[in-house]
Amino acid sequence: MAIEMKVPAVGESITEVTVATWNKKEGDVVKLDEVLCELESDKATFELPAEAEGILHIVAKEGDVLPIGAVICTIEVVGAQATAPAPAPAVVVADSPAPAPVAVAPAAPAAESKVLEVKVPPVGESITEVTVSVWNKKSGDTVALDEVLCELESDKATFELPAESAGVLQIIAESGAVVPIGGILATITVGAGATTPQAAVTPPTPNVAVPVADPVSGESYAAGHPSPAAAKILDEKGIAASQVAGTGVGGRITKDDAQNAQPAAPVTATPAPAASPAPASASDARGSRREKMSSLRKTVARRLVAVKNETAMLTTFNEVDMKPVMDLRSKYKDKFKEKHGVGLGFMSFFTKAVCVALKEFPSVNAKIDGDEMVFHDFCDISIAVSAPKGLVVPVIRNAENLSLAGIESEVVRLAVKARDNKLSLEEMTGGTFTITNGGVFGSMMSTPIINAPQVAILGMHNIVERPVVVDGQIVIRPMMYLALSYDHRIIDGRESVSFLVRVKQLLEDPARLLLDI
Repeated sequence: MAIEMKVPAVGESITEVTVATWNKKEGDVVKLDEVLCELESDKATFELPAEAEGILHIVAKEGDVLPIGAVICTIEVVGAQATAPAPAPAVVVADSPAPAPVAVAPAAPAAESKVLEVKVPPVGESITEVTVSVWNKKSGDTVALDEVLCELESDKATFELPAESAGVLQIIAESGAVVPIGGILATITVGAGATTPQAAVTPPTPNVAVPVADPVSGESYAAGHPSPAAAKILDEKGIAASQVAGTGVGGRITKDDAQNAQPAAPVTATPAPAASPAPASASDARGSRREKMSSLRKTVARRLVAVKNETAMLTTFNEVDMKPVMDLRSKYKDKFKEKHGVGLGFMSFFTKAVCVALKEFPSVNAKIDGDEMVFHDFCDISIAVSAPKGLVVPVIRNAENLSLAGIESEVVRLAVKARDNKLSLEEMTGGTFTITNGGVFGSMMSTPIINAPQVAILGMHNIVERPVVVDGQIVIRPMMYLALSYDHRIIDGRESVSFLVRVKQLLEDPARLLLDI
């Protein structure tokens, strides 16, 4: 009995995840609730526990992008395997030389006549076809189980296609061909010419989870072969798989093996022709390096481009005199921290001002769902935070009901969890409006990109002392530029400008926040 492990539903706006790291290998015995792998979405990394105890069979490799509900792996329940004697003859034939002629004779023709069709697997709910990018094998080649046959490309990702069985490959769809989901890419003739020299095989111990052995050479198919993740790392480093010793099951080259591998000593290049100019050696000191984009960064990039293409995004600007807030903060920050245990920062003032303005201009706090507009009577404010793995946007729930101290406490709590990569999906979904502060990095002005499905985002910037006119006098004031990017499909220019002016009024007279006027 095999249990299918599928991608769980992990958030209302998440439709796909990436397999980041497998903690277990193919054929490992796993226990109930043992962590099998880590999955990444554009918002968080989370673990997938085993739903039963048994033998693991991996379906999705590291780096694969899977839709919600797709099969990641299967678990062969140990109890079911122990009671099923059917697989035993395949192992016992090689383990018992005496009855070999009796067992092998009927198996040979059956193996030679079996032809498996290699089809394009489902790779996403919105993907209907793929392009054959490159074949790693040629027609007539002998392939091993799980060996990568080719790379397929869709409009969203590139993924590898492993062999479903060992045998002889016959290619049907050549490189560059566009094949629909379920279309036939190749065939594999199972067992052709592989049963004759079986007596020379050194069989594995029965009833032990070990890699399948090559009937011809007696070696594990996994020996010397890198996992998909390891193969990508080796390609980036320019290291051949033959130069790396595998420490995985059956000698397979794991991701750690690839990361620890060092290039061989450089081979002395062929002497350059006499005409080669001497100054060329000066460029030898220059170098460049390539790094694979993380799954999180690729997903964020894809979503940001989609926002630019799918929204009528526009940005309006204003400036705010920060002196009233800075004076109030300087006067009470020590007593505030003594009483509430958190510092009094600028984010609480901006969050409070935004909540007041959102109630007056509800379209800025809305979203578009198909042909309908959804208006929220609450303010879940997303705060953009720079985390070790990239930009994350945790949410302060019901910020309109929180005091300045309550907002500051939430900001500190979420920032610490973001730094430690411990934010949950629930803490990063469902925001209605976003605030981002580029000023902490020295930004003077920017046009922030909307955090879909929201329709507006406020950008804070650095505070710079500039000469301004106040009551007919030129004075020096700490000024900050504010930027509001908004979706013009739902927010008109009058509303966007009025919203930003209202935020400016509240910040330049913070007593309004306390008196609710």
